[in-house]
Amino acid sequence: MGLVSAKEMLDKAYKNGYAIGHFNINNLEWTKAVLLTAEENKSPVILGVSEGANKYMAGFKVVADMVKAMIEELNITVPVALHLDHGSYEGAKKAIKAGYSSVMFDGSHYDIKENIEKTKEIVELAHSLGISVEAEVGAIGGEEDGVVGSGEVADPKECKMIADLGVDFLAAGIGNIHGKYPDNWKGLDFDVLNQVNDITGDTPLVLHGGTGIPEDMVKKAISMGVSKINVNTECQWSFARATRKYIEEGKDLIGKGFDPRKLLAPGTEAIKETVKEKMILFGSVNQA
Repeated sequence: MGLVSAKEMLDKAYKNGYAIGHFNINNLEWTKAVLLTAEENKSPVILGVSEGANKYMAGFKVVADMVKAMIEELNITVPVALHLDHGSYEGAKKAIKAGYSSVMFDGSHYDIKENIEKTKEIVELAHSLGISVEAEVGAIGGEEDGVVGSGEVADPKECKMIADLGVDFLAAGIGNIHGKYPDNWKGLDFDVLNQVNDITGDTPLVLHGGTGIPEDMVKKAISMGVSKINVNTECQWSFARATRKYIEEGKDLIGKGFDPRKLLAPGTEAIKETVKEKMILFGSVNQA
């Protein structure tokens, strides 16, 4: 199976009360780890790539071609969407041209009028090619490749205005934050989430900043319309811990332990474990 739009998998998740994991990829090992874990657990999956990660991996087309080839070579049979994460207006267009099957246009830093105008254009372009679109209202807290938000809470009326443009799924700020949550974090605003879910109809909702949110909050959010949950930092932590352990134990100094294929293996396995844990939590296992 090649790349697919994220629309069908998220519509199904929304109707059946579970969520699909969006796991950011940063290199070949990351991509392979997520794809193999999805296949092993028969879970649909969304591979998220920020504009910074696209640049790091040599460009949109390199990433798209790598993912497509890997799906074919690894005989991946579960639905896989390649999704631009927090895309700019120009970035979304580049991803569409390069062969991504899904894009996020993050217009949350514009006023609502300009957000609507630009989102509408991206929706029309993407949908003409069968590509799904995520939009955002209310900036997500923290920092994601230079996009900074303070954990805003979205205006449900503005969410409806964006949803009515025909976006396939919507990220609404409900106090969530990218990266590590501070000790004084107040938690997700479920009152606003409930209002957004009610006013936007059957539009699947997206929870960014999935790392560090307590499991009970995650499950409650899923029960209230969240159908896509983004995870990035937690996989990075897992990778870093396992890699540090390998080196601190001196394994890179034994035989050919310095070979990058061996050096990166523990971190790659750690990513797989984290992704599996999230798929179980989100309820996407055996939903392919």
